[in-house]
Amino acid sequence: MIDLTVHQDKLEHAIARAKENKIVIPTFAQMRNPDLIPQKIKDQLKNVGLWDINPLNLFRISWHNEPTMQGGGFGGVNYIEMPKSLTGVDARIIILCGKWFPTGCHKVGASFGCLAPRLVTGQFDPTYNKAVWPSTGNYCRGGAYNSKLLGCDSIAILPAEMSKERFDWLKSIAGEVIATPGCESNVKEIFDKTHELRETREDVVIFNQFEEMGNVVWHYQVTGKAIQDAFEDMKKKSANVRFAGACFTSGSAGTMSAGDYLKEQYPYSKLAVGEALQCPTLLENGFGGHRIEGIGDKHVPWVHNVKNTDMVIDIDDDDSQNLLRLFNSEEGHKYLKEVAHVDDKTIENLSLLGISGIANMLCCIKFAKYYELTEKDVVATVATDSSIMYSSRITELDEQQGKYDMLTAARDFSEHLSGIRTDAMKELTYEERRRVHNLKYYTWVEQQGKTYEEINQQWYDENYWTDIHAQADEMDKLINEFNERTGVLKSL
Repeated sequence: MIDLTVHQDKLEHAIARAKENKIVIPTFAQMRNPDLIPQKIKDQLKNVGLWDINPLNLFRISWHNEPTMQGGGFGGVNYIEMPKSLTGVDARIIILCGKWFPTGCHKVGASFGCLAPRLVTGQFDPTYNKAVWPSTGNYCRGGAYNSKLLGCDSIAILPAEMSKERFDWLKSIAGEVIATPGCESNVKEIFDKTHELRETREDVVIFNQFEEMGNVVWHYQVTGKAIQDAFEDMKKKSANVRFAGACFTSGSAGTMSAGDYLKEQYPYSKLAVGEALQCPTLLENGFGGHRIEGIGDKHVPWVHNVKNTDMVIDIDDDDSQNLLRLFNSEEGHKYLKEVAHVDDKTIENLSLLGISGIANMLCCIKFAKYYELTEKDVVATVATDSSIMYSSRITELDEQQGKYDMLTAARDFSEHLSGIRTDAMKELTYEERRRVHNLKYYTWVEQQGKTYEEINQQWYDENYWTDIHAQADEMDKLINEFNERTGVLKSL
């Protein structure tokens, strides 16, 4: 369970900081359903850009933002559907679009779910503490952004080999940026740096997305409901459809809790977790390194409810890298339109997929092929961010492989998309789920101080995860009390 014990003295400091900076904190219910957001906040957002450093943008931590960079309101869930001409499968694949969050990535939601409960309980003192955001990329961006909006100092930690765009932006937002050795799969190095900070500095509070249950609660409550809303919207237009399942690359595994929500709503559906073939942690117990930015490996996140996961799907990082160029080049678009007969709207939407979003789509394709899904079946995933975060990677690929042309586009479409097979994936039996769960022991019990009792509780206690999911109601009560005490909402 998330500790929601109130520390009154520090809470007073947090309330004073919120008054000073005119901060109103949104509830989980408002992020699920923006109809609940006060109209006066919606009116003021009409003059606020999506990425602006403005506390009002806390209310844009939602899948329902109007898809515009300036002054947007709220509407339906931002999702796109990929046609058979692109995917090669009959199943209908829908992808929620993270681009339309502040920072251009849904990780701003997961980090909110970790920081906000500490603020409204007084467990984080914004006049003294610094929020440390260890990440393989987008999570520390979201954490630094939320810290800025909530009047807190931050320290961002991410691997040195992440994209230049991430580092450039972080330098203007975070109080401090620390680059650790390696790439996406070098999570141990990130843990080592956070351990060092914890041991040497009294003012830091570590928000480790791999163990923070606020990450779980936000995705369960907000992302899970958004996918349900998207599917139900599809049903209104095409009644003869059924929800077959969801696929998410692991990363912190927070998004997997959206799958927990969906399996409760659609009990016949399945949940698959993806990872990079070059670092097959869940499939083969972990080794190697990879280039699917935004997902970390060589460990099983503490927040992953493995017992509820039906399948592991490995994606070759060469597939996502090469499709990034196909999806974001003039010659690639020409090939997709003239040869593959992909419609113009879909081609326009391909820029909404970052590297991990492309990997998520490939997971859905493999999932659909494995289960022989039909046009009645809907498979869902998310695009964590968009291609705007990876322009430097496209340039690097051009330098490595030469200028993109129609022949290269034909190769990439044939080899990395239509040629996707059902290899390097496994449907998990009970015993195999337990094997994956037990991989947590080395990282979390031996290295990170978790207890043997709790790792067993995660597996054997049927209420462990559901009780955590339900804490959103208590958090919302504390958030409302916090806003009432600041008086900021009344004064807007």
